[in-house]
Amino acid sequence: MRESEYTNVVPQEDRSAGMSIWGLILLGLQHTFTMFGATVLVPYLTGIPVNVALFTAGIGTLLFHWITKWKVPVFLGSSFAYIAPIIAVTTYYMKQAGLSFGSINEAVAAGVDLRPYLAYAAGGIAIAGLVKFGFGFLIKLIGIRRFERLFPPVISGTMIILIGLILSPVAIQMASANWWIALISLATAVIVRLYSKGFSRLVPVIWGIVVGYIVAALTGNVSFTEVSTASWAGLPEFYLPKFSWYALAAIVPVAIAPSVEHFGDVFAISAVVGKKFYEDPGMHRTLMGDGLATSIAGVFGGPANTTYSENTGVLAFTKAFNPWIMRVAAFFAIILSLVPKVGAIVRSIPVPVMGGIEILLFGMIASIGVRTLVSNKVKVDGKNLVTMSLMLVTGLGGAIFKAGNFALQGLGLAAIVGIVVNGIFVLTGASDD
Repeated sequence: MRESEYTNVVPQEDRSAGMSIWGLILLGLQHTFTMFGATVLVPYLTGIPVNVALFTAGIGTLLFHWITKWKVPVFLGSSFAYIAPIIAVTTYYMKQAGLSFGSINEAVAAGVDLRPYLAYAAGGIAIAGLVKFGFGFLIKLIGIRRFERLFPPVISGTMIILIGLILSPVAIQMASANWWIALISLATAVIVRLYSKGFSRLVPVIWGIVVGYIVAALTGNVSFTEVSTASWAGLPEFYLPKFSWYALAAIVPVAIAPSVEHFGDVFAISAVVGKKFYEDPGMHRTLMGDGLATSIAGVFGGPANTTYSENTGVLAFTKAFNPWIMRVAAFFAIILSLVPKVGAIVRSIPVPVMGGIEILLFGMIASIGVRTLVSNKVKVDGKNLVTMSLMLVTGLGGAIFKAGNFALQGLGLAAIVGIVVNGIFVLTGASDD
């Protein structure tokens, strides 16, 4: 059997080992804060009920952990890859019903119940999840060693770098709403992580958010209007999916890009924790879990799920790897979906507070990519240099490949470019010098 190229995954100390249940709960709450902003942003942009998105993120994460034998510390949140097709499908069926608005938010402001139209997008999401599951089954058939040949360390390491760099403009944009508040949150998290002792050192994100929130509140940058009007209890606004050829054609092909991006996410988590999760429980299981979680989300009317890089950044920063922490975060997400008052409090956290935190987390992910290249002794010369160069420019330069309703860009396109270029070099015997 061919030996794995990933011979230098460095084991890391798990600082959550032997921790009490209350400590794990607080660490899980930290991951809940981290995922919240991005997870609710997708429903905000698409019109999907926020509480449905939170519920399906929690249920999807628990399902993922079950399929991956409870081994992988991952949180699944709302996928950004499906935003454009969801909006396109919803708008199309609104127009079919004689409704015409400039945007989804205008329709929501006008009091339109979008669920009958979102249901067609939910049907596409449910089928797209099955496609991702099928990709996982295909990996199971070809075997992990053949799969690794498609993703040597030069490609996986560069993909991890790209995950952080592609997300970095989002962090800067969020922080730029109020740089002073963002820098206070960032500085607090760094100081707690590097200079504090004991348990506090494991929850720097919570400290950064709390201090940033207090400063924002004292300076009049927090709105409590939604908190005061939100109810204490309420069921998510579920709706069943509907199926149409138009919706399937618009949404199902999108599954390709998140599937490719999933590989980079799993390699990143493996590098952070120091365990080869792509071998045990296996990339096929992680992708199957991701796919089934997406299908379940579609059945309930939620957005597609995907592994969250924000939470991987927290893992890298805190070095607390117990998968139970992510499951606690999943339970918190479900609770938030059932208690609108608590969800409103979390939503009241100012954008620059989270922006300051994410500057740090996204930078940590990119740094892990560099460490992956170094630990696997990837030579940055010859064909590897060309492969990395093409991937970085393609991923960061805004290149888009379009075919009908299907579009591939960012990390997904960079991964395909890396696979194709590296394959050509291997077949033609290109020089490493």
